[in-house]
Amino acid sequence: MFTSEPPPPLSTTAIIQSESTNNNNNMGEATATISTVHPDILLTHIFSRLDGSSLASASCTTTQLHSLSTQEHLWSNICKSTWQSTNDPRISHLISTFQNGPRSFFSDSFPLLSSNNLQSSPPPPPPASELISAIDIQYKNNVIYSKIEETQTTTNWFRCSPFRIDLLEPKDIIPTTIQNGKDICQDLNENLTLSWIIIDPIQRRSANLSSWKPVSVHRHWLTGEIQVRFATILKGSGNSHGDEEVLCGIIVGFGGCENGDVQVKEVSLQIEDMDGISLNGRDSLEILQAGIGSGERKNIVREERKEKYEEYLRMKREKEIMKLRREKRLDSLCGVLGTLVFTVICMMVYYH
Repeated sequence: MFTSEPPPPLSTTAIIQSESTNNNNNMGEATATISTVHPDILLTHIFSRLDGSSLASASCTTTQLHSLSTQEHLWSNICKSTWQSTNDPRISHLISTFQNGPRSFFSDSFPLLSSNNLQSSPPPPPPASELISAIDIQYKNNVIYSKIEETQTTTNWFRCSPFRIDLLEPKDIIPTTIQNGKDICQDLNENLTLSWIIIDPIQRRSANLSSWKPVSVHRHWLTGEIQVRFATILKGSGNSHGDEEVLCGIIVGFGGCENGDVQVKEVSLQIEDMDGISLNGRDSLEILQAGIGSGERKNIVREERKEKYEEYLRMKREKEIMKLRREKRLDSLCGVLGTLVFTVICMMVYYH
């Protein structure tokens, strides 16, 4: 974790503008261009102050800027300043094995995973022996929880049991400085952010499963505990779900006030289908690996992600209604058949 705050980031526009204004004198002499600035000055005083999106944009302007902006130490610093969890030595080493190191990791993880529904179906990757999660939760841009979690995927227990990753034990609590007031649900909805990056060491790829901002915040009417949900909608996989959409849901639970501050009591990830049934580890691993390897990534605005989640809930309710109607028709049919059989038996006994 950095001990001092980095200088404020520059926009790409500022770099381009410097090309026409830098060293311009009052005598009408030729204007110096960005190419005349020494590379060390660009790296030290400009590129080191850019965020990832601006640095990527700057690399598309000129050949010189592209060459300078692809240096590994720049992207390594950006990753570490964006996600505190990437300061962990295990993650740093794993990121270094990506095709372009931290630049590839940022490209995979900064835009959120939008879909794993591919027009072309490439051969599925070999099953990963483990999945590594890098989780960072922030409140008003301050980290309140960060963790690395390794999940073994080769055991029969994992493949057959419902898929769920719990970061906290039942008795664990994480203290925060979030004040518990009557507007806390709205406060968390506006100021809480979460990044859940899942890494496949086999493919050397990663994906961010979070919606970044909450899609729903609810307080339990009895216990007063607050449940904050982040979500990504993906396509199902395998014979059991086909192309039906599934919900990749992340829950952050708050409760247990101490001195007026709420505490984090739950951080979990699970995947469930439209029937509300948790997928097993085998199907979940297949879906996640497809998303990590070939899924579409977008810088989706919050409203779009929330609308997609609400559309998923609407489709889920419609499916439940259709299921109830089918069951009602089946019950009616069984009742008619039962009555008919009973009548036939009574007539046979009577005439016998």
